[in-house]
Amino acid sequence: MDLTFHCPHCQQELMVDAGAAGQAIQCPTCNTEITVPVPDITNIHTHNPIHDSAAARVEHHFVVPVHEGPAEVLIVKPITEEVVAVEGPKKIKVRIFRHTDCVEVGHDRYEEFVAAFLNKIGEENIINLTALNYTHIDIATQKILTDYAIQVIYRG
Repeated sequence: MDLTFHCPHCQQELMVDAGAAGQAIQCPTCNTEITVPVPDITNIHTHNPIHDSAAARVEHHFVVPVHEGPAEVLIVKPITEEVVAVEGPKKIKVRIFRHTDCVEVGHDRYEEFVAAFLNKIGEENIINLTALNYTHIDIATQKILTDYAIQVIYRG
């Protein structure tokens, strides 16, 4: 714990370890020999550099705006595929399935994910299927790995 007090001669604020209480020290500002006061509850502080910084001493007065009526919608939800199909003509979309994204805790579920997606969109909506090979850096091993993926272009 730190002990904070003022020099009786120059009023410089000083901070010393509480273990130095009662010892004579020299004031770094006026070079006068002073005795470190015995700690009491009012002058013992734990040292927190963030709390003691000049930025922490600045007072901030924040005002929260108050609005009358219903709240304004700030986040618009995206239109789902089902809503697009009902509202108008189907748009051309692209979906890429990377093999590494389909491996879960040692289980390779790549074919299961691709088959489920293709069955969901239907054969009549598939425009093109393209096999892809790519390389990427494995984060864990920092090695360059070669992997594969499939690109599906479809109406949805």
